[in-house]
Formats: sequence, structure tokens, C-alpha cells
Amino acid sequence: MPEAAYDSTADTLKHSLRVGALMGQAINELVDRSVRHDLSKTQPPELEIFNEFTPKLKHSTYGSDEYKGFLAAMGEALQHHYAENRHHPEHFGDRGVNGMTLVDLIEMLADWRAATERHADGDLAKSLEIQRERFGLSDQLVEVLRNTAEHFGWIGS
Repeated sequence: MPEAAYDSTADTLKHSLRVGALMGQAINELVDRSVRHDLSKTQPPELEIFNEFTPKLKHSTYGSDEYKGFLAAMGEALQHHYAENRHHPEHFGDRGVNGMTLVDLIEMLADWRAATERHADGDLAKSLEIQRERFGLSDQLVEVLRNTAEHFGWIGS
């Protein structure tokens, strides 16, 4: 009796469901992060400093000497913020971006986009170039971040 031909449909559907379950882990973490993002800013020791500096930062140009001066003046409150929030490369000390996960990077990019909307002259494409230098980002990572931002319509292609 001839052997029945193999039909990969069942194996493919099983694989597809497994990939979906694994992607669900990332989705769940992203949803959780979306509701917890920057909550440390709403309580001491960060609240008072962010109350003072958020309006100043809004009217500064990202990456300028004035902007950098504001960050330095935020001192321990900003250091606390970095320590509490994985979406900042500073959270990982000397490892920086190399210590981050893909979920961290997605939240970081969304944070950078939202931050550009808070600056009078914000521009995510320009910000990515500043971040390249600030955090020693590789060309490949900057391209992936730019591709993602373009995909979501956060910057023009």
C-alpha cells in the first residue's frame, strides 16, 4: 500500500500558534510598560525636580548645552529615574544600550518620539542622530530604530 503524502498544514499551524504564544509574552510586557511608563516621575524623589525642570526642558533644544545643563542640574532625581526605568540606556550603567532587551528598545523609541512632541523644536530624525553619538549606537541599530519609526509614521521616510 502506498505511503500517504505528508501534509505540513498541521505542523505549520502548531508552529504558528507557538510563535503567537511567544510573541504574546512581549505583547503583555509592552502593555504593562505602556501603563507604568515613567510613573516614578509622579512621586518623590523625582516629582519636585520634574515639576521644576519639565517646563524648562520643553523650551530648550534637545542635545544643546542648555539642555545638558538642565539634565545635570536634575542630579539625583534624574539618576533615580534612570535607575527605576529600563527604557533608559543609563539604567544599565556602562553597558548602556547593550544591556537592553527589544522590549526596552521599543519603549525607549516610543519615549524618544513622545519627548520630541514635548519640545517646541522636537524632531525624532534629528534626535536619533544625537542619540547615536550620546549612547554610541551602531549604524545598524540606528537604522532599525529609524525603520521602526518610519513604519509607525513617527518620522517621514
